[in-house]
Amino acid sequence: MRDAFGGVVNLAMIVVFLVLVTGYLAFNVNYTKAFRVKNYIITKFEQYEGNCEPNNPSNVCNQQIQAYMKQVGYHQSSVSNLDGYDSCSDGYCYKEYVVDSSTGATDEHRTQVYYRIATQIIIDIPIVNKIMPNLKIFQVAGDTKLITKFE
Repeated sequence: MRDAFGGVVNLAMIVVFLVLVTGYLAFNVNYTKAFRVKNYIITKFEQYEGNCEPNNPSNVCNQQIQAYMKQVGYHQSSVSNLDGYDSCSDGYCYKEYVVDSSTGATDEHRTQVYYRIATQIIIDIPIVNKIMPNLKIFQVAGDTKLITKFE
């Protein structure tokens, strides 16, 4: 009886260890995807000077971002709205910040803005989602460089 109990305990420890290692690896893979997508979106926002409306499917910038997300395997359909962002759709959220004399160095004749871009780390494990439905708290955020708006 003693040997049978010891075997079950050892087997349980091995299963717990495998679940922890697999979960850690899955989290790292999803973090890497979210980080790469965030960096790509920041690059496109800087390249197109903020003209990347996510709700406009005919926008060239938005088309490139969506193609990259599909190529990387980032599932944009399951990204939920994040608090404090102007627009959350198509797999990412962004907020525009206008730079003025109280927030930083400005050019007196032109409006300067920067964008904060956020993507979420998607953990889609059905059993874990049933137990903890609010697990989508992990996000990766970054800022663009200052963009000068010309009128």
